[in-house]
Parts: sequence; structure tokens; C-alpha cells
Amino acid sequence: MEDTPMERGRRGGSHTVTAAEKAQAREVSLRRIGRLFTPHRRQLTVVVAMIVASSIISMASPFLLREVIDVALPTLDTTLLVWLVLGMVGVAAATSALGVVQTFISTTVGQQVMHRLRTDVFRHLHRQSIAFFTRTRTGEVQSRITNDIGGMQSVVTNTATAVASNLTTVVATIVAMLALSWQLSLVSLVVLPPAIILTRKVAGMRRAITAQRQRELADLNVTIEEGLSISGVQLSKTMGAGTALIDRFTASSTRLIDLELRSELAGRWRMAWMSVLFAAIPAVIYLSAGLPGTAGKLTIGTIVAFTALQSGLFRPLMGLLSVGVSITSSLALFARIFEYLDLPVEVDDPPHPVPVRPEAIDGHLRLENVTFRYPGSDTAAVDGVTLDVPPGETLALVGETGSGKSTVAALIARLYDPSAGTVTIDGIDVRDMKLDDLAAIVGVVSQETYLLHTTIRENLRYAKPDATDAEIERAARAAQIHDHIAALPDGYDTVVGSRGHRFSGGEKQRIAIARTLLRDPRILVLDEATSALDTDTERAVQRAFAGLAAGRTTVTIAHRLSTVRDADQIVVIDHGRVEESGTHTTLVDAGGRYAALAA
Repeated sequence: MEDTPMERGRRGGSHTVTAAEKAQAREVSLRRIGRLFTPHRRQLTVVVAMIVASSIISMASPFLLREVIDVALPTLDTTLLVWLVLGMVGVAAATSALGVVQTFISTTVGQQVMHRLRTDVFRHLHRQSIAFFTRTRTGEVQSRITNDIGGMQSVVTNTATAVASNLTTVVATIVAMLALSWQLSLVSLVVLPPAIILTRKVAGMRRAITAQRQRELADLNVTIEEGLSISGVQLSKTMGAGTALIDRFTASSTRLIDLELRSELAGRWRMAWMSVLFAAIPAVIYLSAGLPGTAGKLTIGTIVAFTALQSGLFRPLMGLLSVGVSITSSLALFARIFEYLDLPVEVDDPPHPVPVRPEAIDGHLRLENVTFRYPGSDTAAVDGVTLDVPPGETLALVGETGSGKSTVAALIARLYDPSAGTVTIDGIDVRDMKLDDLAAIVGVVSQETYLLHTTIRENLRYAKPDATDAEIERAARAAQIHDHIAALPDGYDTVVGSRGHRFSGGEKQRIAIARTLLRDPRILVLDEATSALDTDTERAVQRAFAGLAAGRTTVTIAHRLSTVRDADQIVVIDHGRVEESGTHTTLVDAGGRYAALAA
């Protein structure tokens, strides 16, 4: 994804964002923000119509007031006075009723737009490759979805109606003022140019502060995620880093206080002067009406009605200017959200996927001249690897840590796409399959197990939502964990705790194995899947795997060579390359690297 001018400047420090670039970014952002409301055009049209009607109706009040003061009261015309008063009450009732309905519709539309933004961001991020999540802090992702989208709520919910309401009120008020007295209107409207200039300056100040505040909020979220997760708490306690962690959080929170204050106070003095200026206008009107050149030309009712209109102009005009400030400052939030929505999906469903029935797959796995480099690395993690695993056979990958074994497993499951070469199953390139179909074919149990903070039953059902209790129990028995679960007070309804920390490493891995087996994949990838098991449990699980491996292709990655002795094919990986391959016996007899590892 191409960097924005702001990002290039922040990273390199050599690029200066020009006024033209700022204007272009703002135009694109506003146009894109506007498209969020496109599906709700009909509702918004109704709201605008109601706002216009409400504004027009409300403009009758000053004219009714003028008639009360200039006609009804001086002539003691009680009938006219009653009708005028009833008219004023009716105007208030009508505008209030329209306001309630308008608020309901506009809030509903705003919440629907917020819902769409949240779900679109979550869905798009879920489609990102593992590489994105390895280089992005979890707290940063959470902050974008919660803080940034949450910060937009008032703008998304109220902006359209606020603009329409305030704009129509301002226009209607100005028209009414001109109808009453064009001379006094000129005096009143002289404040508009400085008001607009000041508002633009305040908007720019708040936009910069908003961007900085959201970055600080993201840092705060990261600190919470890293410091208060079960793993983070264990790490800080065992490393004696609690004080430093608290100091880091405190410092971030302190900076946030300063940014919040600056955000709230940005331009307040300037806007305060505007309030004083608007408040002084009625005094200027009274002065103008009493000057020798105008004295006697305006009735008392006209002056009172005009002053009421002018006072009423202040609120919508300031509201309109404030909406402009809010929109401009919120562009920083929209920019952060759109940045995530614009991320390219590196591993995605093909445009025209090959139709596949997972249950009909034989499981013939082949890697042909596969090369892969991690983003930002000049060294290939996997370099020209070719492997052929016939259906139902077992392939074992062995080698030193960092040799590329787990990367090969990740390529089989298509967590990454190879830089060169192909990975095929039954002759079909995995990049030509739908990701859901591939996930149904290839089951992965990794060394780092992840359990959800829910019951054991729901953790297992995560792999197969429609699984029956009998199927869940059968998978648990196969993974040699059923007896342990049954002995718990709540059995399968036992809550595993955050990240499964209630259980030992071996117990968590057996639950993870059961979860994968529940899906009955045609290809099993076991990436150090038994590394946390003791010798006796490992043997029991291996026996279970031996029974389940019939008709199933299995790729096993292990450091313990005892777990791979019986594999149909053993491949030694070194620095991303295939060093040697064969059976346990032939490799030991060859006296090469495998023999050295087995010694």
C-alpha cells in the first residue's frame, strides 16, 4: 500500500506536505465519508425535508411577536392576541414534534453507519495474512476498532442532520431578518467573515491534536494488552518489571490528560471572543435604531422581533461552524480507519476458485521448488524445497531451530503464499482453492496452543459448530484427554480461563489436538504438537495418531526424533533447503546430518 504524504513525512522527515496535498486528502476523505451515507439516502432525504419544514415554521415566531407588540397589545385586540399566542405555541409544538422524529431517524442512520464501519474493519482485518499480525501490535488493532470508530460516533450520528438543521435555520433566519430590516441585517452579518476565519483555524488545531490523541490511546491499549493479559502479568511478576510497567502506563495516561485538555481547549479563547461579539450585536442594533438617521423609521415590534431573530441566529451559526470543526478534527479518525480498510489482502480467496469437495480429497500433498521470504528479509526462509507426500503417508520434517520447518507447515496451510513455486493438494494449487475449503482439508496443531476464554465444549466446537456431544467426546478420547475432562467437577462445561492457563501445557495441547481432529481433515500438520507432553502421554497420543492416520496424510515437525522414527519419509531441513531425505533406517545408515541428530 502506498504511503500517504503524512506517513512519508513522519518516517523520512524529508517530505513536506504541501497545501495542495492537504486539500486533496481532505477532499477525498470528505467524498469517501459521504459515500458511507449513500445507502441511507431516502431516510436522510426525509430528515432534511423535516428540517427544512421545521426551520420554515419556526420563522413565523418573530413575525407573530411583531404583531403582538405593534398591533394586538396597542389596540387591546384580545381576539387577535389569543390567535397570535396560539400560533406561537403551535409553532413550538410543531417544531418540537418534527425534532423528535428527525432525531430518531438520524440516530438510527448514524448507528447503522457505525455498525457497518465496525464490521467492515473487523472483516477486512480478519482477512489479513499472518504477516500483518506479526508486525502490528494487538492493542493498536483494538484501538482502531473501539477508540477510533467510537470517537467518530457523534460526527457520524449527528453531522448530517446538524449541517442540514443549522444551515436551513441560518438561511431562513437571514431571509426573515432581511424581510424585517435590510439595514439592521447588514449590521448583524458583518461578524460572519471573522467567524469563518477563526473557525477554520480552530478546526486545523483540533485535527492535529486528535491524531496525536488517538496514537496515544493506541499506546495505552497496547500497554493494557501487554501488561494485564495472563501472560503479561506472569512475565512482569517473574521479571520484577511491575514498577516499570506501571510507570509506563502512568506516563502514557498523563500524556493523554494533556492531549484531552488541549483538544477541549483548542481555540476556546477564539470562540469565546466570537460569543462576546455576537452578544454585543443586539446593543449595536439598539444603537443603530436610535441614531438620528434611523430613529422613528423602525417600529418597536420590528426591533424586538429582529433582535430575537438575531439572537436565534447565533446558536445555529455557531453550531454550523462547530460542525465544521468536528468534521475537520474527525478526519484524523477516518484516515486511521480508512488506512486499515485500504490494506491489501495478501492471502485471499481466488477470483475463480476451483470447486472442491473436502471429503472427496485423497490428500496427495506436493511442494514443487517452493521458495519463501518473510517481508523485509533478504534471506529465504524456504529455498527451493520440493516434497512429495502420497495420500495416507507420513512426512516428518526435522532440523535445527530456525531451519524453516514451521515455515513449510505454514505454506501448506496457506498462512503465507510462496514467493516462488507451488503447493498442491491432489494436483490443485492451494492458491486456487477457497480458504474455507483449504481449512477443511488441512488441519494444523501448532506448538503454541490458543484456547478461548470459554468452556472446553465450546473450545472444541470452535472447529465444528454443529458437532454433537458424542463427536466431541470421540475426538477428546482420540487425543487422550477425555478422562481428564470427565474427572473435572464441570466436565466439558469447565471454563478453561484466559488463554487456557487453567491447564498444563500438555493438557492444552491435547485439547487443541482434539479440536483439530473434530474437523476430520484429510491432511494433518503437527508442528511440534506433542512438545509439551511427557513421554508416557506423548506415546499415548502417538498411538492415537497412528490409528487416525489411516487414509490421512500427515506432516509432522518434531525435535524429538523418537516421534518420527516410524514416518514413511523423513526430510532434514537446513537453512531452508532439503539436506537429505529417506526413512529412519536409511538416514542413520547414511551417517549424515540426521544420524548426527539421532546420536
